[in-house]
Amino acid sequence: MSERKYIVVLGDGMADEPVAELGDKTPLAYADTPAMDGICKKSEIGMVQTIPDGMKPGSDTANLAVLGYDPKIYYSGRSPLEALSIGVPMKDTDVAFRCNIVTISEDDVPFEKKTIIDHSSGEISTEESTVLLEAVKAQLQNESFRFYAGTSYRHCLIWNQGRVIELSQPHDVLGQVIGPHLPENENFRCMMERSYDILVNHPINIERKKKGLRPANCCWFWGAGTKPALSSFEEKTGRKGMMVSAVDLLKGIAVGAGMGAAQVEGANGGLHTNYEGKVQAALEALKQDYDFVYIHVEAPDEMGHQGSVEKKVQAIEYLDKRVIGPLTKKLDADGISYRLLVMPDHPTPIRVRTHTAQPVPYLLYDSDFPVAGTLSYNEKEAAGSGNFVSAGHKIIDKLFEK
Repeated sequence: MSERKYIVVLGDGMADEPVAELGDKTPLAYADTPAMDGICKKSEIGMVQTIPDGMKPGSDTANLAVLGYDPKIYYSGRSPLEALSIGVPMKDTDVAFRCNIVTISEDDVPFEKKTIIDHSSGEISTEESTVLLEAVKAQLQNESFRFYAGTSYRHCLIWNQGRVIELSQPHDVLGQVIGPHLPENENFRCMMERSYDILVNHPINIERKKKGLRPANCCWFWGAGTKPALSSFEEKTGRKGMMVSAVDLLKGIAVGAGMGAAQVEGANGGLHTNYEGKVQAALEALKQDYDFVYIHVEAPDEMGHQGSVEKKVQAIEYLDKRVIGPLTKKLDADGISYRLLVMPDHPTPIRVRTHTAQPVPYLLYDSDFPVAGTLSYNEKEAAGSGNFVSAGHKIIDKLFEK
């Protein structure tokens, strides 16, 4: 184990475009971020292209890249990585799919004319969502299709001896009529429609509607992929790593890479996740024999998908005040030598409510070798710095440089 510690704090989807109601600033530039402002004046900032040319912008490809895995070599699909996290036994002939439980309109029109309202069913709890998935599973599971519960609205479907098929991502088609985005495959299309019939009048959804909450009333399948094969992170980098995240995708990457994956009570991938618990888990790992921690915060991405300017700003401020501030304060107080990389994985602009492939800003701080700078950490000033990493999987080499 090296004496130095290495940390990535990743604000999922944190990058954005200028927003008129924020005075043409991005949420990152507008947010009150004293912790990032403080270290930025002693850091290198720049831009990094996390999404390779020709690949879809997603947290799967982007986070693989940030961890040093070239997505063009290692990416086999999103859902297989999530399946690893929840302990799904995958055969080489299996194909995994994400199974979101989403909110679609309940107006009296044919299924294909309904509209998708929310890809996360109002950030439904894992407890409620799991009960709903069990209702679907009881009627739809068979030898070919197996359902597995994940976190919040994010579940998994395994197709035995299946094939990879292209399916629309629900967060890409919010507010649209679902017909043009339904699967061409008859099995998947039928399962989606039947899931609506199963869930629309489920007691949990009746209660949710009484409380003014969005019902979780339909399964939406996407993100197909085959069994992944990642090389060991420790063998590749010489550092023993710990993943701190609420979402199954990141935990799955950790499992596949042979990293530890912290279990943080109350971490749910939403705006009101357990930020303090994540910091504590990271510090505990660094006290042990881990010399690298990856703290992933999903909230900015979720708020971008929701199209909420106010909540995205709030998510970034929470990341600053409840993660970066306490983390660096404790490391400094304990006299620990560390290098810290702060960055998003991809943009999730409020304007489009989905991921884009533009470069994202990074901030690299070294507690032993602070640099003298005047720039602030945001998209515009990072782009103006002249620093650019063209291959996202190389950014971790900058973290481990010294």
